[in-house]
Amino acid sequence: MTANGYAAATQPISSDTLHTPVDGLIAGHVDIASFDGFALPAYFARPAGDGPYPLVLVVQEIFGLHEYIKDVCRRIANRGYVAVSAQTFARAGDPAVLTDIAEIRPIVNATPDATTMADLDACVDWAVRESNADPNKVGITGFCWGGRAVWLYAAHSDELKAGIAWYGRLDGDHAANQAAWPVDVARALKAPVLGLYGGQDPSIPADVISRMQDELAVVDSPSEIVIYPEAGHGFHADYRPSYRPTDAVDGERRLFEWLSHHGVV
Repeated sequence: MTANGYAAATQPISSDTLHTPVDGLIAGHVDIASFDGFALPAYFARPAGDGPYPLVLVVQEIFGLHEYIKDVCRRIANRGYVAVSAQTFARAGDPAVLTDIAEIRPIVNATPDATTMADLDACVDWAVRESNADPNKVGITGFCWGGRAVWLYAAHSDELKAGIAWYGRLDGDHAANQAAWPVDVARALKAPVLGLYGGQDPSIPADVISRMQDELAVVDSPSEIVIYPEAGHGFHADYRPSYRPTDAVDGERRLFEWLSHHGVV
């Protein structure tokens, strides 16, 4: 991993950084035509066979479509899935080449949630059309900013069967581009979401998680939230000091169990 872009922004890099080879996979970069004709940069990985395969969308952190997210795609593909991750901030810029969080945030904030939802829909359409994905077996997972997007997509998509949100913020300031937060849509989810959160994450305090759980309980939602008591934010991000291998491995186990339980297998 080079010491530029997101890597430099998150120094020191964990010694446990993972790299999954592409053996037995078809993987690479692709431009996906989105709803507005924009060529959406994306990365995909899937088994080398004919399929069809269940599909998992992978939504990036605010740091963009970098090597950690691509590796997550390969890990998922090794379990028999098509995995697709798009650079949903691309119309405003590329956070993956930046080192200053002050430069990254305006790019992220300039991206409307509605555009992100439509881009994710375009990824599903592309995967079904071009990469042997099964349209009846669609899941999604995401990290940090992408974890928030998972909750929103579960309220948006009629095709989605299951979501796994890793420490995505549940509430925050409302703005034109971010008009709703997970607590606002908890009662309107169309697919069950498994939330994976850290008990030592100051950006998502326990009272906010409790509010989300209360909102889910009102409609007797099948969604669940799991809290790792000693984990902070970014506990799955193996390139960062926040990485907690035991909790990350357990979270991945729960991810695949959740997908299987809800028919994305």
